[in-house]
Amino acid sequence: RVRTRRAAGPVATTTLLAEIRVLGYTGSPNLLVRYLEQGRAEESLADPSVRRLTSWIMTDPDHLADEPGTHRDKLTAVCPEMTALTSHVTAFAKLLAHHEHPTTGHAALAEWIEAVNGDDLPALHAFVRGLQKDQDAVQAGLDLPYSNGATEGINNKTKLLKRQTYGRAGFALLRQRILLN
Repeated sequence: RVRTRRAAGPVATTTLLAEIRVLGYTGSPNLLVRYLEQGRAEESLADPSVRRLTSWIMTDPDHLADEPGTHRDKLTAVCPEMTALTSHVTAFAKLLAHHEHPTTGHAALAEWIEAVNGDDLPALHAFVRGLQKDQDAVQAGLDLPYSNGATEGINNKTKLLKRQTYGRAGFALLRQRILLN
């Protein structure tokens, strides 16, 4: 109640205290003042960590909940570079997620590269240079239905089992653990 009331506009603390007392607040006026001074009433609008914002940018906007989605849009709208970065990352993620016909996928990748090169985003320019160095492999990854995900999953599981033994397990024990898991 306090957050929504404060978001609507400035309101006197005494007025706010009277409103929440009607709703059943039994605390002291000093407690309410401390709550407001510490900024807890605006806590829902706190800036997310870099990791959280990155995950919001990397997530398909259709799969984001309403609050993180609007918060992401507000934060990226402040800076034109962030808006461009978000749109490029989203477009590339959709390009990877939706394997299209080989000729369309090739054209879509070329369009995406041109769009990135048209913006002043040095980090994405470096990423594009890396893609262009291995253009054939990137195109094959976009066009072909094959994936080495299962192999990578087994490698990841093997490394996890090896790590859990702190390097003390011999080959026989490691082999047994891999076969049993």
